[in-house]
Amino acid sequence: MSVDDIERVAVLGAGNMGHGITEVVAIAGYDVVMRDIEQEIVDEGYEDIQWSLEKLSEKGLVDEDADDVMARIDTEVDLETAVEDVDLVIEAAPEQMELKKEIYGELTDFTPEDAILASNTSSLSITEIATATDKPDKVVGMHFFNPPVKMDLVEVIYGEETSDETAETVYDFVESIDKTPIYVRKDVNGFVVNSVLGPFGDEAGWMVSADEATIREADATMVHERGYPMGPFELGDLTGIDIGYHVRKEAGKPVPPIVEEKVEADELGQKTGKGYYDYEDGDGADYGHEDVSEDFDWLRIEGRMVNEAAKLIGNDVATPDAIDTGMRLGAGFPEGPCRRADKIGLDAVLEKLETLYEETEAERYRPADYLVELVNNGHTGEDAGQGFYEYGGDDGDREYRTLNVLEEGEVLAIELDRPERMNALNEDLMDEIEHVLDNADLDEVRVATFEGAGDRAFCAGADIGGFAGAKPWERGTITSMFETVNDFPKPTIAKIDGFCLGGGHELALACDLRVATEDSEFGFPEINLGLLPGGGGTQRTMRMIGEARAKELVFRGERISAERAENWGLINRAVDADEFDDVCAEFVDDIVEGPPVALDYAKKVMNRGEDASLEAALTMESQSFGLLLSTEDVLEGTSAFAEDRDPEFEGK
Repeated sequence: MSVDDIERVAVLGAGNMGHGITEVVAIAGYDVVMRDIEQEIVDEGYEDIQWSLEKLSEKGLVDEDADDVMARIDTEVDLETAVEDVDLVIEAAPEQMELKKEIYGELTDFTPEDAILASNTSSLSITEIATATDKPDKVVGMHFFNPPVKMDLVEVIYGEETSDETAETVYDFVESIDKTPIYVRKDVNGFVVNSVLGPFGDEAGWMVSADEATIREADATMVHERGYPMGPFELGDLTGIDIGYHVRKEAGKPVPPIVEEKVEADELGQKTGKGYYDYEDGDGADYGHEDVSEDFDWLRIEGRMVNEAAKLIGNDVATPDAIDTGMRLGAGFPEGPCRRADKIGLDAVLEKLETLYEETEAERYRPADYLVELVNNGHTGEDAGQGFYEYGGDDGDREYRTLNVLEEGEVLAIELDRPERMNALNEDLMDEIEHVLDNADLDEVRVATFEGAGDRAFCAGADIGGFAGAKPWERGTITSMFETVNDFPKPTIAKIDGFCLGGGHELALACDLRVATEDSEFGFPEINLGLLPGGGGTQRTMRMIGEARAKELVFRGERISAERAENWGLINRAVDADEFDDVCAEFVDDIVEGPPVALDYAKKVMNRGEDASLEAALTMESQSFGLLLSTEDVLEGTSAFAEDRDPEFEGK
């Protein structure tokens, strides 16, 4: 079976996960039957889907009317009726092994022979679940994250007997419902995300239990210094302290005393009103910048996460890219642990783990064999040219991780590829943009375009978490990327669809031309953070639209529409979404078919003349005009004009 053979899907469960998965699958265009054991549960799930779809429709986040999506959803209580004619079953029953095995035993009798049976389990063994069927090769893990409508990640997990065909079909299906899959190629406890995330809270718990740090110091340092979306204790309160406790107990792992204390006191986090923070009589997770501690040993936490990642890679469970993608999408990390470790240096990570292991003999610090192997081979990270990833040599070859180069040849099309962060700029993305432009074949390329992946943003600004650890005096170096874009010898076009804010707005302004959909929004929200645009925004905006409007944008920090941006002169065109691709293509075609030498001179004269006196600028223009008269392109252009044909410029 391939993904093209999947037409009808059954989702078993109408609770939060079940009805969320049903909604996602129906939005993608599949017919779905949602089944649960009681009609009341099914009805509640159906109503929740309808409410959610109406909200998404109001916000313009779904292309269809809510009623059209609902028309693809059937409901059922009888299991046999629900699955008798489906191609894929997604089981989302409670996390109880015996219950799941009972369901899968019945699915063997009720489903078509070729139907794939996928479990949405977050922790249970796919291999053991599959023992309840007579077709274990058709059983696979399909772990959605909560809430499925918002969370982009799905782990596709092999059981011991899962066939490649089954896993690959489910992987393709996940992509077809506009989610991002990662392979988990072995049935390990915790799969990828939960395995690597475990030490985030666990190690912080050991540190606080030993009076080596306070709860607020741990949370503040990991958020404000290291860029994580929330601190380990705040996260524990959100997910439930008892959840992590039981996971560790079931896995036979030691539990930090502070976790034991909270569970014994029934202080389990937000759901009980009190956990590590007080949510009833206190202000909740009220830590701030002032709680950051220079003495907090964040490398203990990050080192352990890196170690877990190394175990997965060394055991062929997942690739570094899959792990990093999983942690960014599933846990909201600003960057994956493998990429971050390559920046820190794998030798530094290994040294930290070895020191802790020698001091404590605690098994959680034992270095992974794969991590030791990398360091012993000199593959210590980015500075060494290779770590978890390869960073290329002096020949310009490089594997990009935060952008895609979509086309080669005359059009250099660059897609910012961080849709889960609305393509926000971080150090990696800015460095990769510079690398692409610095290594472009200028004899071949005639135009460079920039666009954002996904359907929400061109680029929503700078990812503050992506600059974790940077010192204030280093921030000034971040603007080099904008200058590289501005100074690129060939014309550049920003293709803007969605949010174009902050650093993203500055990237667009560094381009020569800007085309946007009418629904796009522009602005400099930095002032609301106590900052100002730091990538040339204050200066380029002044030169484009004048002092009054530039200061309004910067001082007020408000967003403006594409229509206003066009009227003010910030962009060249604001067009209907249906016309966007065609208009962008027209801009690109005009430049590609234009005279390369003349375009190069025109860009150079206009950019340099902007900062010169009028007399000096006119002199540059005159000199360039004279030089162009001797080119073959001018001869071709004048001949084509006289012969009433389209010119064919060759850049000579």
